[in-house]
Amino acid sequence: MSTLELRLVGARVLTPDGMAEQPIALGNGLVLEDKHLREVDLSGFLVLPGIVDAHGDGFERHLAPRRGAMKDLDQGLIAAEAELAANGITTATLAQFYSWEGGMRGPEFATRVFDGLAEIQSRVETDLRVQLRFEIPMLEDYDAVAELIEKYQIGYVVFNDHLPHDALEKGKRPPRLTGQALRIGRNPEKHLEMMQAMHARSAEVGPAVDHLCAKLSGRGILMGSHDDRNAEQRRDWRDRGVAIAEFPETLEAADAARSGGDAIIMGAPNIVRGGSHNGNVSAIEMVMMGLVDALASDYHYPSLRRAAFLLADSGVVDLAGAWSLISSEPARVLGLTDRGELSPGKRADMTVMDAATRRVAATISGGRISYMSGDVATRFIGYSI
Repeated sequence: MSTLELRLVGARVLTPDGMAEQPIALGNGLVLEDKHLREVDLSGFLVLPGIVDAHGDGFERHLAPRRGAMKDLDQGLIAAEAELAANGITTATLAQFYSWEGGMRGPEFATRVFDGLAEIQSRVETDLRVQLRFEIPMLEDYDAVAELIEKYQIGYVVFNDHLPHDALEKGKRPPRLTGQALRIGRNPEKHLEMMQAMHARSAEVGPAVDHLCAKLSGRGILMGSHDDRNAEQRRDWRDRGVAIAEFPETLEAADAARSGGDAIIMGAPNIVRGGSHNGNVSAIEMVMMGLVDALASDYHYPSLRRAAFLLADSGVVDLAGAWSLISSEPARVLGLTDRGELSPGKRADMTVMDAATRRVAATISGGRISYMSGDVATRFIGYSI
């Protein structure tokens, strides 16, 4: 596929040395040493490294625009990619559940999503990657999950446990159970029985997780834990080779991750909202304490760039430091050494923004345009109206 061969001039560019007005050349899908190429004047714009999203499930709304309307997943994924590109995201990790919760989070749906991604990969510009979020109480599914990971060459697995253990331990009916069951077409009493059965086997989960983690670690697969609540949980996961802590709920868990050298990912919406929507630790405070390696979209793609500017505007960190939390740092956490910064030899992944409005004007992924709108499009085309 052909890529842009251009020299961008006039813009303020965020390089590894900081923000400066300097030209940037691109060709063969890479950032080049400065050379003579057709120039595009981007005066009034910012050129920033393409955003790398380490975890996001915002794509789900495109797969089921209405409840039960989940037939054309390929078209939904293409629509999701368009939203990603319009928000400056050049690498996206799609966090897909494999859960007892069923519906869009169930095993069958996960397989459909992976098949859909394989179908559309060659038709989109954004680098779409997969994260499998496995609910560890599903003891009967461990072999199936291992086979699924191998079949689809999934490189990132995160372990979750959303079973309401406290309520089940007390013999109570978990809140929202009836609505959850009816939403996926399951009898509420059968749904409760399934949850109770999984909870009753909790003692078996640890050894099963140990075995699966050892198998995945041997394949070089990235592994993360989700919503760690305390230091003991984080240490247990680290002992299994699970070196990424996604959205730790407490400072205790985050401190344990940092002291153990684990990577810490927090949600950008937590920054934008000014705190967690469910009362967990504040991501802004964690950034101030140096306890965040990367921000992820979580459930809202626009929050990534908004969080970076909010951190910079409030003086928590400068723009270079804030933007690194959504570009070079998530790339590092994901082991993607070919992207995340605008330097020669790296992928030509760029987010072009209007300097005054901070609106995304163009997104370039691997040297190909994934999104472009307005005045900047006119400049790239090479004529004025």
